[in-house]
Amino acid sequence: MKTYLIVWPLVFLAGFVDSIAGGGGLISLPAYIIAGVPAHIAIGTNKVSSSMGTVISTARYLKNGYIKGRKLITLSICACISALIGSMIGSRLSLLASDQILKNLMIPVLPIVAFYVLKNKNFGAGSEKGPLSDTATFAVAICASLVIGMYDGFYGPGTGTFLLIVLTGLARLDVQTASGMTKMINLSSNLAALTTFLIHGTANYTLGLSAGLFCIAGHYIGSGLVVHNGQKIVRPVVLVVLAILFIKILSGN
Repeated sequence: MKTYLIVWPLVFLAGFVDSIAGGGGLISLPAYIIAGVPAHIAIGTNKVSSSMGTVISTARYLKNGYIKGRKLITLSICACISALIGSMIGSRLSLLASDQILKNLMIPVLPIVAFYVLKNKNFGAGSEKGPLSDTATFAVAICASLVIGMYDGFYGPGTGTFLLIVLTGLARLDVQTASGMTKMINLSSNLAALTTFLIHGTANYTLGLSAGLFCIAGHYIGSGLVVHNGQKIVRPVVLVVLAILFIKILSGN
């Protein structure tokens, strides 16, 4: 029972953070390990609960019209496919190289990303330069999904945060559209990974399913805040997630 009491509140917090700015895995995966779940089982169990929560925030964003029009729906579907391909490539590469390589590369990248978010006070509110052309938006979103999908398969933490930053910054999507698209991409990646863990049986399903209920609650509340507050809530949470990821990498955990 002690394991459940440790995992449940932390997974709720992870779902809350993840629904707003991504990076929930920075909280939930260590929670399982701290609770005494073996690392390889913790990864699979975390995918069970996180997938359940991501379904809720994705559905809520779509219900509130975050992805509007045939063009954005088509773009989102293509981005999901691109991320799945990237994730499969990243997973294969992870078998050949240590994730420490990518961790070391992230050390100079994270402060730069944080500086960008701090500098842009209107983060996610739209670019002064105006929207990109449909072709340019498509190219940026697909390339970003492929590359960040590779990162997700190879290492993972902060994937949703990076997607949100690229989609609002480079693709110049508004924060609501970018949030909805990010969740769709993340859900695709999560379900693909979850399928792998189900096949190999590397998950504690009782713990994962029960924690999934708390993750759902966190995602529901967090996505509701984005629906009502949008940019105001996203920017500070992105900065907190980046800081946690930076500290986590420096600590070597």
